[in-house]
Amino acid sequence: MNDVTDFRQSFLEFALAREVLRFGEFITKAGRRSPYFFNAGLFSDGASLGQLGAFYARALLASGIECDQLFGPAYKGITLAAAMAIALAAEGHNLPYSFNRKEAKDHGEGGTVVGAPLRGRVMIVDDVISAGTSVRESVELIRRNGAQPAGLIIALDRMERGQGTASAVQDVRDTYGIPVVSIATLDDVMTFVERHPQLAAAGPAIVEYRGRYGTH
Repeated sequence: MNDVTDFRQSFLEFALAREVLRFGEFITKAGRRSPYFFNAGLFSDGASLGQLGAFYARALLASGIECDQLFGPAYKGITLAAAMAIALAAEGHNLPYSFNRKEAKDHGEGGTVVGAPLRGRVMIVDDVISAGTSVRESVELIRRNGAQPAGLIIALDRMERGQGTASAVQDVRDTYGIPVVSIATLDDVMTFVERHPQLAAAGPAIVEYRGRYGTH
């Protein structure tokens, strides 16, 4: 197992231990019956947030994508961008970060962007892509401030179709022309299940689910 694969599998071990990744039978927001469930919001203590930030940092560095700044869309992206910035600084990459308010502030410093001014190549940090609304708003905000979106980094790429034939990740790539990096993908989840005998029962269900809803 190479180093890149290893950190992805380590991330899934971490997610399983924190019950962020679970196997069974779940109903997704799209109404699909899924054999697995992933909720990054359950990384909800200091230790797990620190580890999560380190995994985001590893994924960015492994991608080779260059950026000048991190941006976390409100609300989930705020803590993720901050944790990732701390982890990158510990690795010798001290990047500024910022996030947005849901509503513009009309006093004090004003505006919708909190933290470092948006400049240069900005990496958007989020947990997953669902409808893509926060991505669109982030891209528009970054460009409106004279900066360029460098890409989007998420925790898990479910690799499944949205309303059409493309996945949410593919939609972002096609619509905005930016790369999407994930710490792990559904491919990694399938490999993870294969390597853990106690999870063997989930394997056929995931294969069937991917056959029905998968894209790439």
